[in-house]
Amino acid sequence: MSGMAEALTQQVGFTLRGRNPDVLTCIANLSNDEVFTPPEFANRMLDTLAEAWAASHDGANLWADKTVKFLDPCTKSGVFLREITRRLTQGLADEMPDLQARVDHILTRQVFGIGITRLTSLLARRSLYCSKHANGEHSIARGFASDDGNIWFERIEHTWANGKCTYCGASQQTMDRGEGLETHAYAFIHTDDIKTRVAELFGGDMQFDVIIGNPPYQLDDGGYGTSAAPIYQLFVEKALDLDPRYAVFVTPSRWMAGGKGLDKYRERMLSDKRLRRIVDYPKLYEGFPGVKIRGGISYFLWDRDHNGPCAVQTIWDGQPTGPAVARHLDAYDILVRRNEAVPILEKVRAKGEPTLDARVSSQKPFGLRTFFHGKPDSKRLKNPVKLFGSQKISWVERSEIPSNAPWIDMWKVLMTRVQGTSAAIETKFLSKPIIAEPGTACTESYVVAGVFDTEIEAMNYAIYLRTRFARFLVSLRKSTQDAPKTVYAFIPDLPLDQEWTDAKLYKRYGLTGEEIAFIEAQVAEHDSELFDVAVADDGDDE
Repeated sequence: MSGMAEALTQQVGFTLRGRNPDVLTCIANLSNDEVFTPPEFANRMLDTLAEAWAASHDGANLWADKTVKFLDPCTKSGVFLREITRRLTQGLADEMPDLQARVDHILTRQVFGIGITRLTSLLARRSLYCSKHANGEHSIARGFASDDGNIWFERIEHTWANGKCTYCGASQQTMDRGEGLETHAYAFIHTDDIKTRVAELFGGDMQFDVIIGNPPYQLDDGGYGTSAAPIYQLFVEKALDLDPRYAVFVTPSRWMAGGKGLDKYRERMLSDKRLRRIVDYPKLYEGFPGVKIRGGISYFLWDRDHNGPCAVQTIWDGQPTGPAVARHLDAYDILVRRNEAVPILEKVRAKGEPTLDARVSSQKPFGLRTFFHGKPDSKRLKNPVKLFGSQKISWVERSEIPSNAPWIDMWKVLMTRVQGTSAAIETKFLSKPIIAEPGTACTESYVVAGVFDTEIEAMNYAIYLRTRFARFLVSLRKSTQDAPKTVYAFIPDLPLDQEWTDAKLYKRYGLTGEEIAFIEAQVAEHDSELFDVAVADDGDDE
């Protein structure tokens, strides 16, 4: 072996093969919005891709195919491109024995990326080429004429209309920051014609076989408080519009059951029979250690030629909770994440009973915002109403209640709108109910879960909402601390002429011992105090 080839082997080996420590396992995330993918996680995604390729190509090895083109449209650390290159370098060794020619072919013809910021584009080039200059003296590639190589980045601007970007919804007030600061206007999603954009970036009629990545998660949308709108779905949609053979993305899992502005995306994904596999990490911090992403994360494999059910698997404490189960994802309006929950839900739904979301109020049940508070006592008020608000009870004039005035004089069951902790595992899913007597109202810190003519009905309803059974059905629709009326949509609306206990409910729906054990493993009992007398503490949900 020549001296140059030997040096190259050492350099490629150091850069592209496993080593300890791997710098990409040590790098700190830029933020919770732009999260670096751990190399181990990236390789799980690539293993899933390779398995799908082999299954569809008579057992062929993806990494031994010199014609396959890969794109990471939101590259940050460059980990996907680096690990793909490492695998191809090994897989193509027999067909292309000359190491320099092999590496040049892979880096110039097979792997492509779009940086999301100038910093991450440099980092990705350093990870992939061993140099931030693709054509520099230290680069392991010898076939590039430009500094950028196949990792493109140029600053582009948002398109502002009425204070927001027409492409990503970013706030002009927050993101229009002038020269010298990142715009976070991502090239891949700031276009009406993604095929033309990709041709502009990489030249010619570029058709990618695999699009893989971990997109930015959200951007400030200028809403009240620290309001952020998700944007990861925009990357997925643009990627699918490019019609690759496969798409593999890791994103927050909030889209499965909720999330601001994600309804159309959820509907699209659940109805897409080309989704072949979903691997879900619901436990906080498990997928990406140290990164707080409420509702967990998941990755999916989309296969252009697949037409059928999707294999769903849950990972908990590093291990699958069971085998992957092939399911049609559009059985419900949300994705029921745990396979073990599906037969339980099917038994409940089989009775065709109405559900509690028809009873539960929408946001601002009495038209009062969270930050509204009345007087500390009822003195000097002509017609006082007791007001349950954020972290305190106060008193207001009846005339100050903007909406649903008839509810004031009824019995009510209140539930906090935000329920959850910063713990890695949620076990309660709903707060304990508050029974609010006639002469009361609340701010949007609560939803009115039901209104009643009698105290006994309110009492029985509150007891029902305390059951593990009811809170388990909530858990299937609740991926964050937020508990709006939609999380009650699987709970049957049962007659309130009796106290419903878990034992009665398990019997009513014919649950097996195994199904009961699963519910009770997921949902903790409330303590012996029947109902909350405290007031809502608004959580710190992102």
